[in-house]
Amino acid sequence: MTTSHTPRAGTLTFVGEYATLAFERRIPHPVQVVWEALTEPEHLARWYMTKAVIDGRTGGSIDFRIGPAQLHVTGRILVWGPPHVFEYEWKVKPWGRMPKGEDAIVRWELRPEGEETLLTLTHRNLTRRSALGAAPATHVVLERLVAQLAGLPFEDFRERVAQVQEQYPSRREAH
Repeated sequence: MTTSHTPRAGTLTFVGEYATLAFERRIPHPVQVVWEALTEPEHLARWYMTKAVIDGRTGGSIDFRIGPAQLHVTGRILVWGPPHVFEYEWKVKPWGRMPKGEDAIVRWELRPEGEETLLTLTHRNLTRRSALGAAPATHVVLERLVAQLAGLPFEDFRERVAQVQEQYPSRREAH
């Protein structure tokens, strides 16, 4: 099953119990500016709502505490190719809302297009339940990235997620 309702919506592709979530955004800033927003903890704290520790090198590590719930994500950096590719493991230990945890891969790719950047985000090997929750949240997080780079205020995260949810299948529809 693949879902994509609008050009701004991400695409969810399911294979069995796993999913890949993919987004593409054209960002009106140079690649280096976008790279810094993706890899520097002070930027991530604002738009990604993340306390981040990044050992920026292939074989290095990430340690994130993300969002209002402070989801703890760790992993090894698989590709560190400044300023074009940042790929890492996305490991979450089992807990209440994620009884099986998560063992996925996140890949950010940046390609210059004139003075703009084409950002491609792929989050693969997500559990079905996680992917369904992550799709609208990731949509809003990417809006926050663009807003931060433009110097604009953020919309309320939870309200905005509820607004974009209609562009994605819900957890109820997926069973």
